[in-house]
Amino acid sequence: MSTPTIDVRRSADRFHTEAGWLHSNHSFSFSRHYDPDNTHHGLLLVNNDDRVDPGTGFDTHPHRDMEIITWVLDGELEHSDTLHNRGILYPGLAQRMSAGTGIWHSEMNPSGSEPVHFVQMWVLPDTESIEPGYQQLDINAELERGGLVPIASGQGHDAAISIRQRDAVLWGGRLTPGETVSVPDAAHTHVFIAVGSVALEGAGGLAEGDAVRLTGAGSPRLTAGESGAEVLIWATA
Repeated sequence: MSTPTIDVRRSADRFHTEAGWLHSNHSFSFSRHYDPDNTHHGLLLVNNDDRVDPGTGFDTHPHRDMEIITWVLDGELEHSDTLHNRGILYPGLAQRMSAGTGIWHSEMNPSGSEPVHFVQMWVLPDTESIEPGYQQLDINAELERGGLVPIASGQGHDAAISIRQRDAVLWGGRLTPGETVSVPDAAHTHVFIAVGSVALEGAGGLAEGDAVRLTGAGSPRLTAGESGAEVLIWATA
């Protein structure tokens, strides 16, 4: 049995991509950034914290055999793909794209004046070469009830988008100041502080952009800071 670990990763230590219109921080190796000791945590391969300037974005590009979840924190993001899905993503609207045998899509900031801030996360599917798929779901009502709620799940959670990975669940919460939750117990858990600050049992204080990688570490308590917090937590095999 492996020793439980709590690995704190600070915001300032993330890989960074600056492309003029794009300001992106990467929790794991991505694109030209590569560290053989930092390629994933459990089934989570990508956790990109992106800010895109007004009127710009990612032109049409392909993906294959990946479950891609996009979560907007502030602003709006326009999605278009080769399955003829098109729409505007906003805070609280979860989006899943199953790339499967292949899909092309674009992600643009439709605003002429405001940037968009979002997190895009990739997990491995449990079955390769599936038919590509798409889903979006507004879960603002669930988030407003407090605590952690499932955003994306391969385990059939109600009020969550479905992913083709039975061993992964993305939990999220908009926590009020001082609100305490228990981190879901899993073999590998990735806690990302998307907004605000928290205190995590065994890790101490965490600021916006910080992350913690838990391995077999049980279910520590997490408490939001004085301004509250928005957290994204992957629990995977």
